[in-house]
Amino acid sequence: MLTSTSRRSVLLLGGAAVAAPFVPRLAHGQADNRPAITIAVQKIVNSNVLDVLREQSNVGERIFFTSLWEALISRDWLGNLSPRPGLATEWRRIDDQTVELKLRQGVKFHNGDEMTAEDVVFTFSRERMFGNTEAKNRSTLKAFENIPAPRPGKELPGEIPAVARRAWPDLLRVDAVDRYTVRFINATPDVTLEGRLSRYGSDIMSRRGWEEAASYLDWARKPITTGPYKVVEFRPDVSLQLEAHDEYWGGRPPIKSIRFVEVPEVSSRVAGLLSGQYQFACDISPDQIGEIEKNAAFEVQGGTIQNHRLTVFDKNNAQLANPLVRRAFTHAIDRQAIVDSLWAGRTKVPAGLQWEFYGDMFHADWTVPAYDPKLARDLLRQAGYKGDAITFRVLNNYYTNQNPTSQILTEMWRSVGINVQMQTVENWSQIMERGPARAVRDWSNSAPFNDPVSSLVNQHGPNGQQQQIGEWTNVEMNQLCEVLETSTDRALRRKSFRRMLEICEREDPAYTVLHQNATFTAKAKSIRWKTAPAFAMDFRPGNYGA
Repeated sequence: MLTSTSRRSVLLLGGAAVAAPFVPRLAHGQADNRPAITIAVQKIVNSNVLDVLREQSNVGERIFFTSLWEALISRDWLGNLSPRPGLATEWRRIDDQTVELKLRQGVKFHNGDEMTAEDVVFTFSRERMFGNTEAKNRSTLKAFENIPAPRPGKELPGEIPAVARRAWPDLLRVDAVDRYTVRFINATPDVTLEGRLSRYGSDIMSRRGWEEAASYLDWARKPITTGPYKVVEFRPDVSLQLEAHDEYWGGRPPIKSIRFVEVPEVSSRVAGLLSGQYQFACDISPDQIGEIEKNAAFEVQGGTIQNHRLTVFDKNNAQLANPLVRRAFTHAIDRQAIVDSLWAGRTKVPAGLQWEFYGDMFHADWTVPAYDPKLARDLLRQAGYKGDAITFRVLNNYYTNQNPTSQILTEMWRSVGINVQMQTVENWSQIMERGPARAVRDWSNSAPFNDPVSSLVNQHGPNGQQQQIGEWTNVEMNQLCEVLETSTDRALRRKSFRRMLEICEREDPAYTVLHQNATFTAKAKSIRWKTAPAFAMDFRPGNYGA
């Protein structure tokens, strides 16, 4: 939890107001000697837009935070990801259903406007976020099987309210108390309101920027936000050009411009880095680290992050309808062998879909299904599985080590008698396309704040992606999600979470965890820069220099 109680008023991190630092201006005619950098990435975004609600992805996190989008409650991106003042300087609980926040004064949007309560209220409005959805409605909003085509005017793609209600299932409204004070009012008690305010999707946008855009697509490809860098040019599937926002409240950005370019092959990213074409190369696989660091001028930073790699099941598939078959999949995987062989021990097999930073909600004695090929074969016999083909859809190295991991998994499953056919497809729409062949796919899950609501509920609950695309559902799981979202009884919440793990990982598998994810970034040693324990790349003042 982000607070020790949900019943008394609190100020996180002391709630001290943080004064906007002095932002030096260039004198007339003075040269701007800040560097321009190029960053090679595997993918910029999946949805071809820069909307933080539409692009809920690992690759989106890298370019959005902390360069473009910002929330009222930020995170310690270079530390332990704990909450800290962002666009709000302080906040307090009014009651179990209400949080009040004081906005940072003098924050400028990319269009020069000052951020006020009006922009915050609009950010969480029906027009921008919720559409015609209602609070306290636990019915599943179907979405995400296809990347939406551009819509006329400002009509929201169906994915926007679907994600909004995933992040804020019971938010009634946001009130402007005065120009610099807002109040979030929930329909139910919720001990995670502060966490929801810090998660991606709760980031603030300019109301005027939205109103002046010709269409949703025009806005979504050049959103007006508060971050230290602003969009100059976005070429979907090619590049994204950002430039410094010199009125940034946190100080003058240290980089004149940042260019992200899509370079799908890791070998090409590494070659471009070593030749000086790129200053940073992302998504480096562990087997490349030693080769890069043979050159004393370069280094690789990174490590484990709050994200787990998963294999996900569609229980509507004819071969997977019987949970015993899905359980056989989970017991056929030697996860430690994957960690040792492909990750050189640089990551680990976690205790299921949870993280230690959950605090007293973390179940330290929980484990992933044991590697037990004999049990896997027995389960298949009990299920009456006859060897019919089961499709395993994957992307081409969207995730680090995705291809070799997929090949190893396929062979492990085949060794116990599961006839898995690996199918490499081009995009997420093809991964999620509904039909009799949809069965098993790759995925990863993050925990944007320190409570299981942020992961297990958010990604596998009634409005999690699995249920929104019609892959999986479970009545008891969905009932327990509501307990986790609305109860203030910590013991009950902890007990409910454990039962949810039992359902989703053992009894009626929705997914199975492979390993904790890790991300590695290569750069020149001469560049003073520190990686975050996340996909996000931080280029704010104080974290870049030659």
